[in-house]
Amino acid sequence: MDIQLKRGLLDVCVLASIKSKDSYGYQIIKDLKPYIELSESTLYTILKRLETANMLTVRTAEHDGRLRKYYHITGAGLKRLEDFKGEWGEIMSIYRFVIREEDENE
Repeated sequence: MDIQLKRGLLDVCVLASIKSKDSYGYQIIKDLKPYIELSESTLYTILKRLETANMLTVRTAEHDGRLRKYYHITGAGLKRLEDFKGEWGEIMSIYRFVIREEDENE
């Protein structure tokens, strides 16, 4: 898969995973596991990129005697999710265009 396309899709997946409640790295990986395999190193790169883009904020809280970073989606992150939903129709049109020859040849 094209790296830029995959990068954009992963960003949206991470934002969607924290849309309804703040979460932390390990939980985000668990939440995404049924849909996509994501390594810790990839996740933390994405989280840093989203934080830099002001799409999420980070807070640190103690949990079981250890510090844990919790991620919270911002208005910009919510807007990105809404934009993605609007773009999805175009993405599906492109997909249908690309596979149309396969359908016609069957």
